Amino acid sequence: MKNTSILLFLFILFACKQEKKEGFPVVEESRSVSITHAKGFRIEHSGTGLTLIKITSPWPNSETAFTYALVPKEKMASISLSRDAYDAIVAVPVEHIVVTSTTHIPALEALGVADRLVGFPQTDFISSDYTRKRIDQGKVQELGSNENINTERVIALNPEVVVGFGINNKNNAYTTLKKSRVPVVYNGDWTEETPLGKAEWVKFFAPFFGLEKEADSIFGQIESAYNDAKSLGKKAGEKPTVLTGGLFKDVWYVAGGKSWMARFLEDAHTQYLWNENQETGSLSLSLESVLDRASEAEFWLNPSMLTSYDAMNEANKHYQEFGAFKNKKVYSNTIAKGATGGLLFYEQAPNRPDLVLKDLIHIFHPELLPDHVPVFFKPLN
Repeated sequence: MKNTSILLFLFILFACKQEKKEGFPVVEESRSVSITHAKGFRIEHSGTGLTLIKITSPWPNSETAFTYALVPKEKMASISLSRDAYDAIVAVPVEHIVVTSTTHIPALEALGVADRLVGFPQTDFISSDYTRKRIDQGKVQELGSNENINTERVIALNPEVVVGFGINNKNNAYTTLKKSRVPVVYNGDWTEETPLGKAEWVKFFAPFFGLEKEADSIFGQIESAYNDAKSLGKKAGEKPTVLTGGLFKDVWYVAGGKSWMARFLEDAHTQYLWNENQETGSLSLSLESVLDRASEAEFWLNPSMLTSYDAMNEANKHYQEFGAFKNKKVYSNTIAKGATGGLLFYEQAPNRPDLVLKDLIHIFHPELLPDHVPVFFKPLN
């Protein structure tokens, strides 16, 4: 009997460990939230009010998954959960939150809960007028850098959750916060490879505030606007050729053929010159190979961080050999900036792919959207 009990205990322990990695703990009367484009997270609601969020892609090529339990505050005392079964347990709705990426800011603002943000690392990167005003008023505290968050300051703010991101599972600051019983949850929006996949992460934030219906509505409008723009782009007769990127030292980085940017270019009805490539990130190429393939490209996007033709000339004289340079058909997403230098594109574009696509259609097919005012992509000075 004793041996049988030990074996049963080991079986249950092993099953729990596997359950945490491979799927949700079994919850009666559960229902899944509809996630149609994003690949990196899932959400389930139980009949008892418990919400489970599973992050399957916290960083690229991750073999680690995280499961978070969100419990209504009024039920925290009556629901007994094992902390070993979840990577974080969060009482909701959240009144005080810390986020760590500028891409998180527009989601909070769209849901109408940006006033609950109390801390952020490197606040100068934030472009939003509303959140900049709250920073100036001292309502959003500066927390250092994402890699070296001031954990003492975070703990003093007493947030109910910290939404983090990382390139791996080795952020010591997050470990310190977890040991201090500050819930840390990973957001992997940046790992998504499609425009609508990134935008759908607004649904990740919604359960923390009890705003699931609002998030569905917000994303539905963005999805509809994006698909409408995509359909409009197909009406263009020609597919102009496009080059991306620029030199950093001796390496030219272009967007991979399966990357987020390549998908925008496809949906904007263009011929991206590296569209046959299978990379989801960027390609590292030589100047000679890019010049050989793209010297006659009709358009050129994002020549590194350069924002004028004079700056391009100074950076490398070979840029003059490209047709897009000669014909003044170079556009950049680093010209539009916030009050403290933060780039609007890197903050807002993942959440508003419909506006990105309209910018690109306006550039490549101006006859289709003649009255559109570009938000992110601007012609070089």
